[in-house]
Amino acid sequence: MAFKKAVKGTILAGGGALATVLGLSQFAHYRRKQMTLAYVEAAECISEPVNREPPSREAQLLTLQNTSEFDVLVIGGGATGCGCALDAVTRGLKTALVERDDFSSGTSSRSTKLIHGGVRYLQKAIMKLDIEQYRMVKEALHERANLLEIAPHLSAPLPIMLPIYKWWQLPYYWVGIKLYDLVAGSNCLRGSYVLSKSRALEHFPMLQKDKLVGAIVYYDETTQAQLCPS
Repeated sequence: MAFKKAVKGTILAGGGALATVLGLSQFAHYRRKQMTLAYVEAAECISEPVNREPPSREAQLLTLQNTSEFDVLVIGGGATGCGCALDAVTRGLKTALVERDDFSSGTSSRSTKLIHGGVRYLQKAIMKLDIEQYRMVKEALHERANLLEIAPHLSAPLPIMLPIYKWWQLPYYWVGIKLYDLVAGSNCLRGSYVLSKSRALEHFPMLQKDKLVGAIVYYDETTQAQLCPS
């Protein structure tokens, strides 16, 4: 009896979550359409093409030597330093960035290098009906796909296996991860799936075997430190 109630509760929760996501998706689609129209109007105002070819190393060193004063000096060419320099330049500030070694050779090279869409934020969006959390997930999933498109040599889909040790967690997490795939839509890297206990141990024999029910595999994205100055 308790099992039937638990399964029924899981189904109801999954159905309610699905309806919530579909409703949020319709709203997000409307917002994206409005933003696209605004982008097109802004693009029409650009009369001259932007020169995207960066200057050579010699030219940059020469500029540093011949410029007596900068508005902003950024020390360190990691993810934060490059981001600050880019932000300063886009604000019209005369900016210089210096790096002792190579770009992203310090702390930035030791990060998880995980580009994720925010599956935990999606949980908050559904449980608390938080539209801002949902928008953040949609934006992160879009940027994840965009990064894979513009830098396929530096990024790749990453399978993540989630071991399950309680039977009720299997349908609970399965519904959540499938909603994650659904929200990603065409930006979904690969579909998530369930692994049996034996298959999970085959992939990761060091897992604790006691009470292991199975595992769920879903996909996010990994990148390389060289992406920072790209």
